[in-house]
Amino acid sequence: MKKTVSTILIMIIIFSLFFSGCKHERYEKFSAGFFDAFDTYITVIGYTETEEEFEKYFQQIKSRFIELHKLYDKFNLYEGINNIKTINDNAGIQPVYVDKEIIDLILFSKKWFDITGEKTNIAFGPVLEIWHEYFIDASFDADKTRIPPMEELQAANQLTDLSKVLVDEQNSTIFLLEKGMSLDVGAVAKGFATEIVAREIMEEGFESGIISSGGNIRIIGQPLDGIRQYWGIGIQHPDKPVINDIENTLDVLYINDASVVSSGDYQRYYFYNGDRIHHIIDPDTLMPGKSFRAVTVVAKDAGVGDFLSTSLFLLSYEDGLALVESLDGVDAYWVMPDLTTQYSSGMKKLLRSQGASGSVK
Repeated sequence: MKKTVSTILIMIIIFSLFFSGCKHERYEKFSAGFFDAFDTYITVIGYTETEEEFEKYFQQIKSRFIELHKLYDKFNLYEGINNIKTINDNAGIQPVYVDKEIIDLILFSKKWFDITGEKTNIAFGPVLEIWHEYFIDASFDADKTRIPPMEELQAANQLTDLSKVLVDEQNSTIFLLEKGMSLDVGAVAKGFATEIVAREIMEEGFESGIISSGGNIRIIGQPLDGIRQYWGIGIQHPDKPVINDIENTLDVLYINDASVVSSGDYQRYYFYNGDRIHHIIDPDTLMPGKSFRAVTVVAKDAGVGDFLSTSLFLLSYEDGLALVESLDGVDAYWVMPDLTTQYSSGMKKLLRSQGASGSVK
């Protein structure tokens, strides 16, 4: 039995990295990264007039990501903070007072759960916790590569009713009605946090750059190098290495002022009896979704993009396309099991394969 577990989180290649030497008469490009939040390497790229200016923005971005990571963490407690773990620990016991960022995340997730066909459920924690243990076992011991018993998954699924996650905005509390319930915000928290950080740093004056938090990319403005009109974002080929090489991409998006988020079966997975067991679990089957290899979403809001990328991965192509076409400012790109691709009507004008370009016209 062969076991392979991918720990790669970055799915989208930022082609602007190839232009690290580009310098505008007024602006220069800088980049920096850190690995202190959301269990992924977060990269910031930006055009500023001085390195000191970029460093100021970078430190603000880093600090805010770390704050939000602590709030949305389901595994660890932090002194003086009530977070997702605090809420889970008090399931069926009492409401928990939380910061506005958690209230906003829960309300956002409830709203988009209804909009997107009820595939991405932040109350799905009991099922995902079981799968998490199997992924841990698979990553350390090939002899423990297996899948959970369906009876165990079905029992856990009885504790995933999102309507039993009570939000009291007036008192700023969250209460999980039944003991054993738990929140898992992994399908939305990173994108939601990225959008918070992006909006806050834009208010501080950051006007040209990219925040890349794993597979969540938030683009701010346009590249100020005097050469390009749009940022170029590569869509990763599911079966090729995730490195900055155009040969490892399926296509390139040219875009400004938006988010680009991907979900795929190649992010975190292992093999069991010849099947790829990945981390995107379908609430209907309680097993990994099989309809696609990957889905990439373009949206104005990184939280929306993150939520939708998971939902579209689990919806049928027909239902997903209908959903995307019904939403303003949202487009999507599907990679089918045979590696053929499909995309929404608005995506065509963004793709290199369809004639799009990042050059100044």
